[in-house]
Amino acid sequence: MFTIDDLADRLGGYLPPDEIQQVKRAFYYAEQAHDGQRRRSGEPYVTHPLAVANILANMHMDHQSLMAAMLHDVIEDTGVSKKALEAQFGKPVAELVDGVSKLTQITFEDKAVAQAENFQKMVLAMSRDIRVIIVKLADRLHNMRTLGALRPDKKRRIARETLEIYARIAGRLGINTIRIELEDLSFQAIHPMRAERIKRAVASARGHRRSAMREIQSSLQKSLDDDALNGTVVGRQKHLLSIYKKMRDQRKPFAEIMDVFGFRIITEDVASCYRILGVVHNLYKPVPGRFKDYIAIPKANGYQSLHTTLFGSRGMPIEVQIRTREMEAMANNGIAAHWLYKAGQTSHPIAEGSHARARAWVKGLLEMQRHAGDSLEFIEHVKNDLFPDDIYVFTPKGDIMELPQGATVIDFAYSVHTDIGNNCIACRIDRHLAPLSTRLESGQTLEIITAPGAKPNLAWLNFVTTAKARSAIRHALKYQQQTEAIMLGRRLLNKALAPFDTSLEELDESVLKRAFKELDVTSEESLLESLGLGNRMTHVVARRLVDAAHGDETYEPSAGVDGSKAVMISGSEGMVVNFARCCHPLPGDPVVGHLSTGKGLVVHRAECKNVVDKNFADKNDPDKLFALEWSDTIDEDFPVALRIEIESRRGLVAELAGLVTDADANIERIGIEERDARLSTVNLTLSVKGRVHLARIIKRIRNLPNVGKITRLAN
Repeated sequence: MFTIDDLADRLGGYLPPDEIQQVKRAFYYAEQAHDGQRRRSGEPYVTHPLAVANILANMHMDHQSLMAAMLHDVIEDTGVSKKALEAQFGKPVAELVDGVSKLTQITFEDKAVAQAENFQKMVLAMSRDIRVIIVKLADRLHNMRTLGALRPDKKRRIARETLEIYARIAGRLGINTIRIELEDLSFQAIHPMRAERIKRAVASARGHRRSAMREIQSSLQKSLDDDALNGTVVGRQKHLLSIYKKMRDQRKPFAEIMDVFGFRIITEDVASCYRILGVVHNLYKPVPGRFKDYIAIPKANGYQSLHTTLFGSRGMPIEVQIRTREMEAMANNGIAAHWLYKAGQTSHPIAEGSHARARAWVKGLLEMQRHAGDSLEFIEHVKNDLFPDDIYVFTPKGDIMELPQGATVIDFAYSVHTDIGNNCIACRIDRHLAPLSTRLESGQTLEIITAPGAKPNLAWLNFVTTAKARSAIRHALKYQQQTEAIMLGRRLLNKALAPFDTSLEELDESVLKRAFKELDVTSEESLLESLGLGNRMTHVVARRLVDAAHGDETYEPSAGVDGSKAVMISGSEGMVVNFARCCHPLPGDPVVGHLSTGKGLVVHRAECKNVVDKNFADKNDPDKLFALEWSDTIDEDFPVALRIEIESRRGLVAELAGLVTDADANIERIGIEERDARLSTVNLTLSVKGRVHLARIIKRIRNLPNVGKITRLAN
């Protein structure tokens, strides 16, 4: 059995004696704290933290990380507090342990909420010290190695969580040795029979392929030696989950997946990587479109390598990766290479760059967390954002931005800065104007055009792909709706207060505070927001405010003040003023407003069936249904639906489109139904400025030959 002395011997290779002594002291402290506790397998509990520390030792992590690994379950599973750990081992170690510990003192409704809340806590700890996640990954790896003693359902639950979150985080941080093992162990726990069959098939295929592998490897090595290039060729094995995913996603049999031969060539410097690439392309023909240069443009996790696919001597595809020794260390250890080089008292730009990128990623997680509505929404963003295939685009200054496959212009704008995303109105791709919904491709240069008053659009949520953009848009829209609801609520409340010869601005602060207490609201803004969203009745709130202002006196409205005065609308109020789709009101139409709970003000034409219907519950409620007037300064476009009966003829759609365009309107939707062999019905949805503009368009349509009835649709 692995002991603390065995670990101390291993640590002697890179840590000074005094730091090794501190690690041993942490072990003995954990051993005493966990005294009497056993794992499900029956082993003493302290074997787990010792194994976690051993995993970290393989990555040459510093002594504080190793001490935290020894103590990581002490707060959670024993009576030892964070303060006690801080007194014994110092604040950094105590903070690391606390960051890894779960929120055991809070009871959650279900396991999904508990998972989400614990992950949020860990992200906050990661923002202070990135080593938290490395200790957590080592902890999860040993737990996955020892899943055997658990119930099958619990195994599957832990394995899914590992696959969805921790394996992806390991990949995001570039720690591929841990990522691959976590993925394979998870796969074996979720699909044990499939994993076993693939494992046996791989072992069998390896035996059959051995001679072909040796032949290709020796020919590659000989080519390098002939050109006096210093490089080592090694065979590369696919792991179980990778094989299973390719079989499932590409619908290929196992034999086709295993027909691809994989090799890695390790050399001394970057220049040699490119020279070796030329040699292997001279030896075997490259497959067009299958070359990737991750040295010039590294992945987000710091991974660097040249990837190429070749046609082998028997027509078999050969996948070759070419990298330096430092790149190989980075590919295996990722962010942990930062401590690997630090332990050797040398700094390396690749490792330092990986550490900086990891911190930037955690900063992005924190920003997402601030914008997310709750912990479940946050963890869903994180799952969606972790490691899709990447594309690389350029800013006008030539900076490289990495985005997931399928990312749009809006995703790019938010990746540059949240304010740029919120204020963007247009984009140039390679100097040509393009829609904001355009899907990006690698190599494009993007320039975002912004405007100070611009706001995010709800429709953007239908096509953005990155979690950062999605959460920032939702946050901005929520703030926008809140601001607009407060403005509308103020107007409605002042309208209700007008008969009492007062307004919200004229009421004393003491009166407002007393009324807020009675209405159970915390502030003026929250009260006005609820009024603007239709969640409270304005006449009830107005009466409460008036009563609070006049004490016990009964104060009646003034007879001479008209409280039914129409509310003015301009069409640009935003998200809390909506125009009914049932009747498509236009400026110039007589309109009424219906205050709909949670939605705000819905504008209807006065003759709309949905409003005048005798069964309409709010028909006679002045607090829910009231008169509106159009502002004189409207400069918006409004949709309107027309039905046109016209004689069928060739070029009818083009004729209508040209006529509408000449009238300075836009066609949003057009559809044609044949009534008989001679007549057709055209259903047309237009964007117009108002009733006068519509009348001008209808007049032009009537001038067309053989036009019958033109009807403006409603309900």
